[in-house]
Amino acid sequence: MRRIIILLLFVVAYGAVAQSFDTAKLDSYLSSLEANDKAMLSLAIVENGEPVYQRAIGFADKGSATKANQNTQYRIGSITKVFTAVMIFQLIEEGKLSLTTPLSQFYPNVAKADDITISMLLSHRSGIHNFTNMADYPRYMTQPKSKAEMVSIIERMESDFTPGSQAQYSNSGYVLLGFILEDITESDYASQLKLRITSKLGLSRTEYGGPIAVSENQAMSYQFKDNAWTPATQTDMSIPHGAGAIISTPTDVAVFLSGLFNGKLVSADSLAKMQEINQGYGRGLFQIPFYNRFAYGHTGGIDGFSSQGAYFENDNAAIVVTANGMNYPLNDVSIGVLSIYFDVGFELPDFSQQPVTLPTEVLSSYEGVFASKDIPLKITLKVRDGQLTAQATGQGAFDLTAYSATEFRFAPAGITLLFEQNKKGIDYAAFVLRQGGQSPKFTRE
Repeated sequence: MRRIIILLLFVVAYGAVAQSFDTAKLDSYLSSLEANDKAMLSLAIVENGEPVYQRAIGFADKGSATKANQNTQYRIGSITKVFTAVMIFQLIEEGKLSLTTPLSQFYPNVAKADDITISMLLSHRSGIHNFTNMADYPRYMTQPKSKAEMVSIIERMESDFTPGSQAQYSNSGYVLLGFILEDITESDYASQLKLRITSKLGLSRTEYGGPIAVSENQAMSYQFKDNAWTPATQTDMSIPHGAGAIISTPTDVAVFLSGLFNGKLVSADSLAKMQEINQGYGRGLFQIPFYNRFAYGHTGGIDGFSSQGAYFENDNAAIVVTANGMNYPLNDVSIGVLSIYFDVGFELPDFSQQPVTLPTEVLSSYEGVFASKDIPLKITLKVRDGQLTAQATGQGAFDLTAYSATEFRFAPAGITLLFEQNKKGIDYAAFVLRQGGQSPKFTRE
């Protein structure tokens, strides 16, 4: 149930708008990830509600050498929260709940329950401490817990801040929202999920999860250790509940996001409230930037599973990745997929190339603030903890990997910095930045 955000750290002011995408390049990218043991995942792209690309790589179960396919179910972790938020808004539209309803109406013994509203739970503004951050969580996460036990765990925790005063990610709030859904409907979460969402959209591979059943085409999850895929832990799904208990396929999740944004699940007013971003959080949705576009969606991580789902409104396109084993950052994979799909320029990583290590005293020669006459952007190069980093105007710093004394890369965004070497040696005062087919020159100020 980890929170992961897709963020292209280095945004350049140019980039083409694609009307179609290079499926062969996307195939090559995924094949390279698989061949080099970088990922086991499944990808789906849905346009106008219809799948236009589906591909699975790796194993659903390494032990039995069972390959994953487009119908393999993955634990989607916190993408579950979008489903939970949709069902809560459906209850609001039915007059059974409101955004201002206090939590004390259902669970009065939670700290500051009188001051916590449904809206605060949805937008991570409740102040309820995140139970998955507690020291004892790993000791019970694989064991079944009753509803009463989970409520008791949440009730014992102190509040992190005054409700509504700030935002802080909390799985606890969404577990409570899932319980509230059950309390109001006098039904279990699994039944409501089927009634309110999956049956409406024809999602045949989306359900409330249980113990992983490989025989039913459900994926096990893995970590890459000692040059091999090793089985990860298996959280009991009674614990994440409305915060992270759904299993699905990337195609089903993409169709769900498309259905949500095309008025098939909630009203336009409800959707607008879900999209209201305050301190990084909407009500069940995140806003995800990518070059000159942005999407709405969510991310998820549980055990060895990780997932990312994004819906681009202006393109009516949903792109979803679900993974059961990563030896390469999923965020980097997503940037690659989006770059290929939107044709903004992306060089396929060459996993055969090896980086080099440069001493700190050498790296310090590259430091400085650099500007370009070609684009209105400044880049600061600085050594931090023995690592050369780059930071563009208004953005976060990211690590640069040296492949020689003149070449540094940030592979996730397809960025290469090239310093010139002449008879006098390396010219540390200027570099050429290559990205997206462009090569602006930057000079130290």
